[in-house]
Amino acid sequence: MVKAIVGANWGDEGKGKITDMMAQDADIVVRFQGGANAGHTIVNKYGKFALHTLPSGVFYEHTTSIIGNGVALDIPRLFKEYNEVVSKGVPAPKLLVSDRAQIVMPYHIKFDEYEEERLGKASYGSTKSGIAPFYSDKYSKIGFQVSELFGDEESLKAHIKKVAEIKNATLVNLYHKDPINETELFETLMTYKKMVEPHVCDTAAYLWDALKQNKTVLLEGQLGTMKDTDHGIYPMVTSSSTLAAYGAIGAGVPPYEIKKIVAVSKAYSSAVGAGAFVSEIFGDEADELRRRGGDGGEYGATTGRPRRMGWYDCVASKYGCRLQSATDVALTVLDVLGYLDEIPVCVGYELDGKVTTDFPVTSKLEKCKPVFEKLPGWKCDIRGIKKYEDLPENCRNYIEFIEKHIGFPITMISNGPSREDIIYK
Repeated sequence: MVKAIVGANWGDEGKGKITDMMAQDADIVVRFQGGANAGHTIVNKYGKFALHTLPSGVFYEHTTSIIGNGVALDIPRLFKEYNEVVSKGVPAPKLLVSDRAQIVMPYHIKFDEYEEERLGKASYGSTKSGIAPFYSDKYSKIGFQVSELFGDEESLKAHIKKVAEIKNATLVNLYHKDPINETELFETLMTYKKMVEPHVCDTAAYLWDALKQNKTVLLEGQLGTMKDTDHGIYPMVTSSSTLAAYGAIGAGVPPYEIKKIVAVSKAYSSAVGAGAFVSEIFGDEADELRRRGGDGGEYGATTGRPRRMGWYDCVASKYGCRLQSATDVALTVLDVLGYLDEIPVCVGYELDGKVTTDFPVTSKLEKCKPVFEKLPGWKCDIRGIKKYEDLPENCRNYIEFIEKHIGFPITMISNGPSREDIIYK
């Protein structure tokens, strides 16, 4: 059986904790898209971790962690992260890397930096992890698969030469930077080969065999629906599909095997990077929510940038859950809202004088104004509560109000940072 854990909104919804929690009952956890441009924060008995490439199931000895073919694989960052986890007392995870995964090259990161620098105020708010240049090369068919590291060296050198000719034209003439040194790049790739060699295999075949043995597989998504290349707030999106449906492609599993899709959604809204964000709040109101939010404040796990803050957006969440085909919704960081007398919830968008509950395309989205309803707060700390019926009445009313407006069942509620802080509804 395959289960998917994905984001319903802009990312940063708390997927890492939900994956970490659900991995207790899983055999395999797979990252199927994206790269090191976003992170999942996890708090457990080993400490606090911000994972960027490793699947969030690495803390269990019984699980196998897989980097799928759809991932933008930054090999040095993957193994830096692996070594950091082990150095903090976590048993060495069993890690497999797809031989069809493609490699984030050093020049991808430089191109990302140079382009953001060139664009200036018109930049996309990139994390400068090389993701857009990586996926651009992948679909231009000039990327480097992991399997090439283990093939004929002369063929690899010829590939490097071909790519350098293309890249140098832009590096020198547009960005006015030094060209790629082909010899140094080959040596770098040989270093990558040594790092990744013990872990490489045909992971799609491994997963096929595992499913035939009735193993449980978790697909872990990065970011959320609003950052999907096709269905998100284009062009302020990531460069891969963030939808559960892509898990079948990015991991190499049959789509009909995905039986459960958990869409994770915060009890309020947050976002990193540019783009339309209808329920956004500012000033002292935003600062207070940011300070109290997340686990130690709402700051990007990769960039450290302050996250943009907003109230819960039922329009965006309904759309996000629909595109993810959610069977379940996990509502996270609910405990954060305990300080509020009243809690605004965005229930519609005003567009051209009319109110809509449908999520529009970007050009219309930027004209939208939020329509809020205010619900009474519960004014107490709900951490430590284990049963849904033990939550304060106003807290349950808030959950059920959101559930009614988004039209998808909220079956899990996170009321604290650790994996034990979870309520099943």
